[in-house]
Amino acid sequence: MISGKQKRFLRSKAHHLKPIFQVGKAGVNENLIKQVDEALEARELIKVSILQNCEEDKEEVAQNIGKGTRADVVQIIGSTIIFYKESQENKKIDLP
Repeated sequence: MISGKQKRFLRSKAHHLKPIFQVGKAGVNENLIKQVDEALEARELIKVSILQNCEEDKEEVAQNIGKGTRADVVQIIGSTIIFYKESQENKKIDLP
């Protein structure tokens, strides 16, 4: 679990990032979770956008992806979710 200070730091780091995954009508599935997990290992901090045709609630999508990848949800803002997971091999971000 990350602290409030660490979340603020990660939000500032994620500000300039573009979403690299979109959750659509199919919702959250095993393939999406696997790809998000691989991206988190490579980048540590990513954004996921939720399309309007997604039938799941954004909090539910964040919880499902977070649980499936064991990542922390940094922020849900609008239809964008920011995830953070410390990388095992490609550590780039040093949390305060």
